[in-house]
Amino acid sequence: MPSGVLIIAETRDGALRGVTAEVASTGRQLADELETTCSALLVGGGVSGHAAGLGAYGMDTVYVADHEALKAYSGTAWLKAVLNAVEICEPAFILLSATSTGSDLAPSIAAALGAGFAAACTEIKLEDGQLLATRPTYAGKIVQQVRLTTPVGVVSLRPKNFEVDEGRGSSPAVETIDVSWAGEEMGVSAQPVVAAAGAKIDLAEADRIVSGGRGMGGPDNWGILEEAAELLDAALGASRAAVDAGWRPHSEQVGQTGRTVTPGLYVACGISGAMQHLAGMSRSKVIVAINRDREAPIFGVADYGIVGNVNEVLPSLVEELKALGE
Repeated sequence: MPSGVLIIAETRDGALRGVTAEVASTGRQLADELETTCSALLVGGGVSGHAAGLGAYGMDTVYVADHEALKAYSGTAWLKAVLNAVEICEPAFILLSATSTGSDLAPSIAAALGAGFAAACTEIKLEDGQLLATRPTYAGKIVQQVRLTTPVGVVSLRPKNFEVDEGRGSSPAVETIDVSWAGEEMGVSAQPVVAAAGAKIDLAEADRIVSGGRGMGGPDNWGILEEAAELLDAALGASRAAVDAGWRPHSEQVGQTGRTVTPGLYVACGISGAMQHLAGMSRSKVIVAINRDREAPIFGVADYGIVGNVNEVLPSLVEELKALGE
């Protein structure tokens, strides 16, 4: 009978991603409540060295699927590696982060195992021995609760919604999974991910985000936004209007058709706050809005609001931030 918890770890640029800390900590907590084990799976090329680091989150065992052919994410190949690990440890729950990788991989795992699936959850808990997951739907208008009743459950966790516990300090057992098949033809060709020029902080993991919208007036005015983001050590975001206008790349889009974020600080500059945008950022802990229209919907969710021309307000804000840093 399936038992235990398996988390899927992610790495980037030679290090464990911050979202992995959230998933591992949550998996460990769930395993403690179930009085069972929590294991992790590392998939990729050159990832073996990260196994010990997962001990900080209390992993009992780390399974390593390390092959150069797995370095670039491929849904087909990674799914096969996950199923190899599942065959070995037979988990009752499999947890991933709802990143672009996890969002693609999680439903494939669930389909392959005939498992119940809850996507992009903001909270999970045990109730009557079953897992109850909470997830916003319909652009955040409805909060859905999903009860997993199948022997195996797959859950993806929305980044920045779960606490990190790095105080476990375990020394996990490390088991290597045979992935010699990874060099074979899988029917797909995965290419390396190339970071966008100037990209420094991933939106999904950013604790601070500065976003611009149509009110910025055009791409030539984005320099002041970039300066503010740098001073705040923040990631850059954009509304759909700014992306559709060709001012910013889609990778920066926040909203229902872009990225869903939950930073500690979200600064909305020249963004009116259409429903689709609010769906992607309204759960931010502190929201600051700058907009010339005092009736803009963004002020309905903002903790702090400034009514004014963003291209006049931002330079003053930047000067104040510079003064604070001196």
